[in-house]
Formats: sequence, structure tokens, C-alpha cells
Amino acid sequence: METTRTPVAATLPVPRIRRYQEWLQARHGLAFQDYDALWRWSTTELEAFWHSVWEYFAIQSPTPYTAVLERNVMPGARWFPGAQVNYARQVLRHVEAAHAAGQPALIACNERGQRRDISWPELRRQCAALALHLRAQGVQPGDRVAAYLPNIPETIVALLACASIGAVWSVCAPDMGTAAVLDRFRQITPKVLIAIDGVTYGGREHDRGAVLQELRAQLPSVQHVVLVNGLEAPRAAPDCQPWAAAVARDDAEVAAFEPLWLAFDHPLWIVYSSGTTGLPKPIVHGHGGMLLVKLQQATLHCDIGCSYAPETLGERFHWYSSTGWVMWNAQVGGLLGGTTCVLYDGHPGGSRDNPDWSVLWRMAAETGVTFFGAGAAFYGSCMKAGLQPTQCGDLSAIRALGSTGSPLSAEVQQWGTDFFRQAHAAAPGHPGADIWWCNISGGTDFAGSFLGGNRELPQHLGRLQCRMLGAAVQAWDDAARPVLDAVGELVCTQPIPSMPLYLWGDADGARLHASYFAMYPPGHGRRPGGGDLGPEAGSVWRHGDWIEIGSAAHPGCVIYGRSDATINRHGLRMGTSEVYAAVEALPEVLDSLVVDLEYLGRDSFMPLFVVLRSGAVLDEPLRERVRGAIRAALSPRFVPDEIVQVAEVPRTLSGKKQELPIKKLLLGQPLAQVVNRDAMANPDCLGWYVAYAEQRGHVAGS
Repeated sequence: METTRTPVAATLPVPRIRRYQEWLQARHGLAFQDYDALWRWSTTELEAFWHSVWEYFAIQSPTPYTAVLERNVMPGARWFPGAQVNYARQVLRHVEAAHAAGQPALIACNERGQRRDISWPELRRQCAALALHLRAQGVQPGDRVAAYLPNIPETIVALLACASIGAVWSVCAPDMGTAAVLDRFRQITPKVLIAIDGVTYGGREHDRGAVLQELRAQLPSVQHVVLVNGLEAPRAAPDCQPWAAAVARDDAEVAAFEPLWLAFDHPLWIVYSSGTTGLPKPIVHGHGGMLLVKLQQATLHCDIGCSYAPETLGERFHWYSSTGWVMWNAQVGGLLGGTTCVLYDGHPGGSRDNPDWSVLWRMAAETGVTFFGAGAAFYGSCMKAGLQPTQCGDLSAIRALGSTGSPLSAEVQQWGTDFFRQAHAAAPGHPGADIWWCNISGGTDFAGSFLGGNRELPQHLGRLQCRMLGAAVQAWDDAARPVLDAVGELVCTQPIPSMPLYLWGDADGARLHASYFAMYPPGHGRRPGGGDLGPEAGSVWRHGDWIEIGSAAHPGCVIYGRSDATINRHGLRMGTSEVYAAVEALPEVLDSLVVDLEYLGRDSFMPLFVVLRSGAVLDEPLRERVRGAIRAALSPRFVPDEIVQVAEVPRTLSGKKQELPIKKLLLGQPLAQVVNRDAMANPDCLGWYVAYAEQRGHVAGS
């Protein structure tokens, strides 16, 4: 398929957030002096704002809703009761228009150099065929379908097929170890498993047959398996339905198939966010909340439009992601607005034997990507590799860069700006305007963003442009007071439609409350427009990030990393308990402590401290066994940067590992401010960690 080379940046449309504001004024007589005024309206007049989003995107429902927000309380807010929607129906409503304009739904590339273009009608056909196949296996609304799949078109088809019949979708990436996958899927008792037999990553083929066998053995609830071929030489898998057979139908029933109308809060998918203790949290999000929030954020804040709209003909959206990262869900969300999504399955930096950080850029040039997104660490790797535009092809179609997963440093953002000045200068007829950085920050927990971009606002290196519309985000000090130009806890004082419906298996809501609402019970804080939050407002969402929100004199926001002990490696979160389970299974390891240090956009540095059995030595073979245990049980992404032998792990009197105090110590805070020695079981061990912090001071940012 020939790719259009007209530089989109040369004829940028009016920013979509501007069009929305013009629509608000024409339709509802609402005019706002600036973005801050618009944001304050969106977070104080919640019903008016989210009703406008419903109207603006012409959301369809065969039945009316009785209220926009039945009760403004967290947790427990109920949105659009009475309405019926379907995530897949919203995607597939674009089939005719996009296909008539000659635009594909998906463009998929991989490490092998293969490319597949999936048309909108073919996407609809495969979704219908698989949905009917699943229904024939007895899958009913509310049943869970688990997937062990990479970032390929089959995964998107499977999600949409499940959504269309009301099944609840959940996916883990094939780079996750068996134990980590089972910790997730066991909790949700799936009826069907859709899995791949192997993947190519980093220049090597990885057979996943043994993992698949273990998943089948350890998931007795699974009654049916659909197998996707990912190996060059596929192996026979008994009692599995081949993917090709499952989607082969093309008959009258397939042509007549339509997604079910479902309640606004019918569960769509289960994603996982790990805390510092216990199993990963299985977070349930609903069709309606995902549909509304993804459309609003992608269109208004990321400025992504329909690929078939006249002013953006050829719009193509790429965000590099593993299926284990919630940015995969954001990538799929582009389809809700009729945008062509460009996927890449493989390592973004080439292979171990042949590192090449131009891979994604060359793919973007070849496919005509207009919005290019990736984790902040990816851009840092490109900078360190000395990447040059001449290595990457024609990048003139790219008009925006997205970044998330960890703070983007000013140095890296400046590098990217300079990189595109050179790339655009080499493109004939390009106006040479600076690239727009759409830096976002949110979380798996609500599958959305709190902070993001606005093409009409100025850019400041190392800072996110604004708080998202509808996101009542504040920075709170230790007294739960909102502060500006100072670092505080990131909280959200008003509900958002994409916040979790519940955690799977959390019948009384206790785990959900403990995870997000326990720190600030009812009555804390102030509303964005002024006035105290009374008890009737419920609790306040505490996200677990440090944030600075700038004043008018110092606009923008900065995320300073996690305020708890959860590991965040390039946007993928993992609970420390999962690391401990892998490491402490080794006979030589008695105890362990891991912390993830992330400070002001610098590279994440993750040391692992281990206490060994008497006579054991932390030599290189043992270090490699520790790394191997983490790779096998979790993922290579969570292999520590350094493994250090210690005499003791600091613990409280009740035996809890002191992860957060040690993290704060290694980030440069004084010992007396981060730990109460009287509450410790072994305070004498702290001297060693103080010395280590001083030794590694440059890592901590001191």
C-alpha cells in the first residue's frame, strides 16, 4: 500500500480542543477566557462537562440515561445509569466511512520486516467471526476471556470480539513469566484462553509452548483454547482451536452480526496494577467509562482525529507498547475515533547483537505515522545512541510526539525537538515548525491520564502542559492542603468515568478502598473551584505519585516518580512482593529488599539488596541466577540494575519491610525524616544503608 508523503504538519487542522470550545459556545453559550477557566468548569460542573462529551462525540444509546452522575462520591460514583453502549460498536461505526476514504484500520509491522494492512471491513468480519465462535463455546456476558498475546492485530480483534458479546477481556504479554501470568489469571477464572505459541523479540525466536502447557494445567476454569501462530515453524497443539479456523467464517450470520447493547457500566476488561504487598490488583473498567474517556483524551488532548476526515486524511496513530502496559489499551482506543492505528511487535532497539534505535522511526516513515508515541525511556535511549534523522527516512508526516511511562527530562525533550528540526528541515516544503510534545501521565488504575497535552498551550522543557479536562488533580502537602509550585501527593478530588468499577473478587470493596482512598477519608481537602470537600463527597483518590503543579507564573506540571514503593520500570508497574517471591525462592537467599529510584526524569535505577544464607557468596553465578529467576517469573524488564549483599533488611516492629523509607533515603532525604527508629525491629542496620546512599549520591540526585 502506497504511503502518502504530504507532510501533515504543513497543513495542521485547527486544534480539536479549539473546535470543542467553539462547539460549546455555539451549542451551550459557554465561553472561557483561557484553558485554566475551561479546566475549572470541567472539574466543578462535572455533569455539564461529561454531558457535553457525550453530545460532542455523538455517543449512541437505544435507551436514555436518567442522570449523568447519579451520585458524586468516591468510590461508588455511578455514571449515565440507563444508557446502553458497547466499546466494539463505537469502533465499528467507522467502517464504511473510513473504508470509503481508502484508510486501513490497522497497519501492523514486526521484527521480521513483515507488514500487514487490515481494512475496516476485514476488522469487522474477523471480530464477528471470533465473537460467534466464542459464543458457540458457551461464552456469555460477564464470562472472562484471558489472552497471552503480543501487540499484533489478532489481539485487537480478540478484544473487540469479546467486548461485542459482553465477555470480559484480560491480557498478559508473552514476555511475562508463568508465575506472574498465573498470579493474574487465577484470580479471574477465565473460561477461554487465547494464546500464542511463540514470539520474535530482540532478534530471537522465543518458544512459548511450555508456558502455554503450564497455563492450561494451572487454570482449570479454562474450557477452550484458541492458538495463534507466532513461530516460523508452528508446532501442533492438541485440543487447541487454530486462530485461522476460529476467524475463517464469512457467511450471512457474520455479515448480520452486531455487538450487544450493554449497560454503561458493564465490565469491559480487567487490567492489573501491583501494589507493594499481595497479589496484583485485578482492576475492572467499564464499557462506557473507557469509551468516553478515551475519546475525550485522544481527541481533545492528543489532538488525534479520524483518519477519514478531509482535513486529516491519512491520520495514523502509533504508540509503542507491550500488551502488558496500559498504553496498549490507549493505542487500541485510537480506533474509537476512526483513526488508523500502527502497531509494532518487537524490540524497539533492534537486537542484542545488532542494536538499532532507528527501527521504530523507520517504520513510522514507511507507514506515514502522524502521531508517534513511546515511553520516555525510549527517547532517552535514542539520544544516548546518537540517533540521526538521516538514519530514519522521511519523518515529515510526524506532527506530534507522545511520551509517558516515566518523567521526560528537559535534556531528552530538547534532544527530540532538535532531532525533528533537522528531520523537518530536510523535508521539501515543510514549514519547519517545532514538533509538539504531548507528554501525558496517568495510570493503569483508571486506564486514563490525569495530565497531558494541549496544542494551544506553550511548551516548557521537562514539564507536562496541563491537567486534563475532567481531572480534578491537585498536589497536597502533608496537611492535605493543595499547593502550587511545590511537590506534593497527587490526588484527584472528583470522580472520573474511567475510575475502576471494582477489583475482581473484592466483594466488600475493602481492597479498592485501601488501594486508593484510605489515605484521605471523607472530609479532606478542597474543591478545584474553592470550598471544602464535605463528608458527602466521599474519599479522595490518592494516586501514589509525587507531583508539582505550577502557578500561572510557572505553568505546567512535573511528575517526580512514585510516592510509594511500587516498581515502575518504563511505565510497567510490578509489586515488590512479586520480585521477592521469585528471588527468595532461591535456596541461597534468606531475605531481600528492592526499591525503584526515579528522580526528575533521570533513568530509573533499581538496586536489589539480598541477605544470604551462611556460607553463601554473592558471586557472578549467583547474581545471574537471581536475574534469571526474575526474568522467568516476571519479565526481563524487572531485572535489577545492581544486586548487593546486605546483613539485614530493615523491618518494622511488626515485621514489614521498610521499602519506602529506604527509597526516600536513597533519593537524598535525611534519615531522621524518613524513619522512626523506635518503630523498627532492627534499627542498627540503617547505618549501612546511609553509607550506601552517600556512595550512590549521584543516582539519588543529591
